[in-house]
Amino acid sequence: MCQLPMSRREWLKLASMFTVAGAAPLLGALNARAATDPDAPVRIGYLPITDAAPLLVAHNNGYFEAAGLAVEKPTLLRSWAQLVEAFLSGQVNVVHLLAPMTIWARYGGQAQAKIVAWNHVNGSALTVSPDIDKVGDLAGKTVAVPFWYSIHNVVVQDLLRAQGLAPVVKKDGELKPDEVRLVVMAPSDMPPALASKQIAGFIVAEPFNAAAEQLKVGKVLRFTGDVWKNHACCVVFMHERDLTERAAWSQKVVDAIVKAQLWTRTHPQDAAQLLSKSGQNHYTPHAAAVLSDVLAPAPADQGRYLADRAIIHADWHAKRIDFQPYPYPAYTEELVQRLKTTQLEGNTQFLRQLDPAFVARDLVDDRFVKNSIKAVGGMQAFGLPDGFSRTETIVV
Repeated sequence: MCQLPMSRREWLKLASMFTVAGAAPLLGALNARAATDPDAPVRIGYLPITDAAPLLVAHNNGYFEAAGLAVEKPTLLRSWAQLVEAFLSGQVNVVHLLAPMTIWARYGGQAQAKIVAWNHVNGSALTVSPDIDKVGDLAGKTVAVPFWYSIHNVVVQDLLRAQGLAPVVKKDGELKPDEVRLVVMAPSDMPPALASKQIAGFIVAEPFNAAAEQLKVGKVLRFTGDVWKNHACCVVFMHERDLTERAAWSQKVVDAIVKAQLWTRTHPQDAAQLLSKSGQNHYTPHAAAVLSDVLAPAPADQGRYLADRAIIHADWHAKRIDFQPYPYPAYTEELVQRLKTTQLEGNTQFLRQLDPAFVARDLVDDRFVKNSIKAVGGMQAFGLPDGFSRTETIVV
């Protein structure tokens, strides 16, 4: 019997959770936990990527305790499937999830949960073998994405189509000259796969792009934030039950995360150290130097990436990774619209009936984050104009 790669097994496992039969036992466990532990402490679930930074900084800096909340040490999980399973069953109650995954969770899987804030913006890139000089060179080759429902999959397919290439998700058979095969792969497996020529490139969250550069096995071809200006990647997802039955508790959770985002923006080098394997809490297995390349890049990096055209829109002044919490409705609407034309594996029928404006209202609960932003000085504290609307800027 053919053994499925771990990422493929994880995808099938997650897909099964987003069915009535698959979700029932998990939701039953969630209800049981809620009944026996109505005052559950903050239980964070995370993957060891920079996307988790605000949740981990809030824990490290004691922001939850300062707000009077009980909090457990964050639980490191190794895959999106494990993270979703832990969340749906109530083992954890605050998580970061890929923004498109929350759409799948709520409308494809009927998960009773909502986005309460953005976790970070940008923070991802398309990294390729040193012999690849432009997107067109990926013709006939394989590129890895971390998950089908990810901003990475959306952006890379836009990039490919703009060069006349056809993204395909078929797993077997020869590729046509104008096709690029996309495969799901665990982020930690991407740099080794690139080094061994199993793939020609990958698009993923940091710090795996920075790691490939440091290992000299790959180069950044394009930053995703240079394609979709200040796009959300991961968002903060919480149970709807907590938002309605523990509103004061939920407000304090969001307050702590927003404070952590603001702190991370002004202390990037410190954040890199505390998130690293040498940090006091050993949150991630990454070296501080790699995380520093992402959170506190050297000024000279900008010139190098402009010369390589990894950055084309210098006038956007986009950071490699940045942190601001407000979940703009325009982004959610645009994301839903683009998912409808993105190649995805599995049952996507639910997407066809989704109204983008409805999703922006229903998926997101921004009551708490608006209060939190006001408490730290408003949107200007994050270098943004006042107001909660914007126009999406996407230039492939």
